[in-house]
Amino acid sequence: MAKKAITRPAELEHTPANCHAREMLARVGDKWSVYVIHVLGDAGTLRFNELRGRVDGISQRMLTVTLRGMERDGLVTRTVYPEVPPRVEYALTRLGRTLRQLVRGLVEWSSAHLTEVDAARAAYDARNRRSVKPVPLGGPAPVGRPAPIGRPAPLLRTRPSRVAG
Repeated sequence: MAKKAITRPAELEHTPANCHAREMLARVGDKWSVYVIHVLGDAGTLRFNELRGRVDGISQRMLTVTLRGMERDGLVTRTVYPEVPPRVEYALTRLGRTLRQLVRGLVEWSSAHLTEVDAARAAYDARNRRSVKPVPLGGPAPVGRPAPIGRPAPLLRTRPSRVAG
């Protein structure tokens, strides 16, 4: 049986132009960038620690990496003031503010459809409920069962074979 050729939309074909588009989608679609855009869009200019305090759950390192990438992409400006201690502030650029409009739409959509999403999740969980008790991740796997996900299977010790010489 012959394989059917898969046709992709033109915007998904690999070209130099949409390679950059994929990079930007990866930037704005990552876990933290949308959140940072939303916070800076609401607050305006913020110092690093003020921003970190408003982005729940982000580590100092992850915020630094996210802001550097956003600055490189022209979405955020970083202003350093020659003071002791140094003061560093972040704000959305004109380009970042245009993206903020899209982020605002996503936030509004999320708020408007939260109850529907919760209902869909509950229905999915009810349909896919496991009848087997989950395996705890604390101890070794019972005999005859694979090791739990996230934990390597125990290694079996074997004796080295002797080679006749």
